[in-house]
Amino acid sequence: MFLEGAGMTVDWRPLETELQIWRTQGLTLPLWWRDDDAVSVTPQLEKLSELSRTLGLPVHLAIIPHYADTGLVEYVGQRDTLIPVVHGWAHQNHAPPDEKKSEFRLHRPMPDILADTHAGFERLHALFEDRLCPIFVPPWNRIAPEVVRELPGLGYRVVSTATPRKTRMPVPGLEQINTHLDPIDWRGSRGLVAPDKLITQATELLRDRREKRTDNAEPFGVLTHHLVHDPDIWTFTEELLRRLLDGPGVAWTLPADTPNGDPE
Repeated sequence: MFLEGAGMTVDWRPLETELQIWRTQGLTLPLWWRDDDAVSVTPQLEKLSELSRTLGLPVHLAIIPHYADTGLVEYVGQRDTLIPVVHGWAHQNHAPPDEKKSEFRLHRPMPDILADTHAGFERLHALFEDRLCPIFVPPWNRIAPEVVRELPGLGYRVVSTATPRKTRMPVPGLEQINTHLDPIDWRGSRGLVAPDKLITQATELLRDRREKRTDNAEPFGVLTHHLVHDPDIWTFTEELLRRLLDGPGVAWTLPADTPNGDPE
């Protein structure tokens, strides 16, 4: 039950206890993986790709459209487990110093915001063609509701931020599919969050789903940032995903369009 490696010891027993309840009750956990900030091929991206292939779990690669290079396009095109999605436009903060960072809140004229939202889709669609998955991931997981309302008309079918969703369809034609667990201590060391804290968080998130306090129809999202991972983050992420996939996790990707144009 303990994981030792990369300088850490992790007690997985609380999560394993919860997972066993899911198995006993015959429950299924739709599981997806989102990794942010890709722009080019790096050793870290190669490691991410290999881990995705080994686990058999696709990784939705949130690519910054303004900076994406052609080498990345070729690399992703050769790897079915890398699914390109749109990560804003330039990952540029437009918020004033006294507010949290954001690119798609109402800190500039709406036509400018929508132009960037449209440009992100158009550039990545031109680069990746049908490989592009129409998911919009706003940088820093922040986006104004007024912008969300416009996303379906720009070609998007999903918006992805963080924490359990409040509603499945925030606007007609657009599904909310968030991430729920991020192993990085962004406000502190920028290394791995204390493993016992992460395991407690994951256990509570699954318990809330099992006991119907949150929506288990929403895929459970693990969020990573390959460019800044240290060995502990890589080791923890791999072991977490392995345990979820051992049961009850089932890999999720966005279904093809249904006849009425809505996600299944």
